[in-house]
Amino acid sequence: CLDVARYKKENNIGVMQSSREQEIIDRVKSMSDEKYKDSVSLLFTNIMDISKSFQQNEINKGVTFIEKKPLEIAPSAKAGCFGVKGSNSEEAARKIFGKEKELSFYSEFEDVFKAVCDGEIDFGVVPLQNSSTGSITQTYDLMHKYNVYINKMIRVSIRHCLAAKGTDIKGIEKVYSHPQALAQSDDFIRSNGIEANEYINTAMAAKLVAESNDSSIGAIGSTLAAELYGLEVIAPSIQTVKNNTTRFITISKQLIIPDNANKVSVVFSLPHAVGALQRILNRFCINGLNLTKIESRSAKNGEFEYLFYLDFSGNLNERKTISLISSLSKELPDFAFLGNFRENEIK
Repeated sequence: CLDVARYKKENNIGVMQSSREQEIIDRVKSMSDEKYKDSVSLLFTNIMDISKSFQQNEINKGVTFIEKKPLEIAPSAKAGCFGVKGSNSEEAARKIFGKEKELSFYSEFEDVFKAVCDGEIDFGVVPLQNSSTGSITQTYDLMHKYNVYINKMIRVSIRHCLAAKGTDIKGIEKVYSHPQALAQSDDFIRSNGIEANEYINTAMAAKLVAESNDSSIGAIGSTLAAELYGLEVIAPSIQTVKNNTTRFITISKQLIIPDNANKVSVVFSLPHAVGALQRILNRFCINGLNLTKIESRSAKNGEFEYLFYLDFSGNLNERKTISLISSLSKELPDFAFLGNFRENEIK
C-alpha cells in the first residue's frame, strides 16, 4: 500500500480509482459461487478501503487542509443568541462570554446565522441537541445553509419549572412554552391535565403570562425567566428526565480552532450506491477515530435525498484527522467542514 501511495504521489495520480476498483470487484465476483458473490464483493471492498486509507495518510503527509486561528474572544467581540433575556440560550451565552457581556437577542434561529454572516455579531449561540428530545433540526439545516463554523460547544443542565401569577397548580389550565420545553416536560403536563401550547421560546412565554390578565395560564421555562418577569414558581424541576441537558454551540464566520479541540463536525451527501454509508463509516474505524454522533437530514432539493451530519473525536493537529477530512472533501459529492472545537460540560 505504501509503495502504491509513493508511486501515485510521484506521478500525481489520485488515490480514488473507481473504474479500477470496479474491475477488481467484477473479476472476483465472476470467480465466486453465486451464493458468495455479495460477500466476496464486501470483503474485497473493505480490503481496498483499508489500502486507500494507508495511501491517503502517506500522500497527505504535511498537508494543511485549512487556515485556522486560535480561539481568542476579544473583549470587543460582539455576541448574540436566540430568544430574549431569561432564555436558556442567554444562560448558555453568559456562561461562555461572562455575565457582563452585552448580548444581542434574535427571535428566530435563522436571524442569529444571518447576523453572524453579515458581520453584525462575531459570535452567535444556538441550541443544537437535547439529551431527552434529540436534535434541534432547524439548527442542523441552518448549519448547512450558511457558511459558518462551530468554534465551541457546551452542555448546560436544563431545569424547567411551571411559573404563573398565582401559587396554586389546580388553577392552571394552559401552559405556554417552546416545543422543546413542552416535550421535555410532557409527563408533568399530562399528569396534571394541563393543555400545552407552543410559543416562540421559554422566556417569551414567561413574558406572555406576566403581561396577561388570565390567571389560568402558566409558562414552562427557567426559574431565571420566572424571576425576571415577576412570576411565581409553582412547581420546580418538572422536566421528565431529571438530568436533562442541552448542547449549545457558538458559531462564527471565521474558522477558529482552540488548541485543545477534541471534536470535529462535518456534513456530506453520498452517492446512491450499495454500501456507500458503510464504506464511509469504515474509514473512521480504520483511522481509529471514534464517531460520537450521526444525524441524517433531508437535503431539501425536492428529491428523497439526505445529508449526513457526523461528529467524531479528533484534532486537526493530528495527521490521521486532517488526512481523512482532506480525502473525504475530494471524494464526496457534497462535503462541508463545520468545525473543530472543544466540548465542555457546564452545570
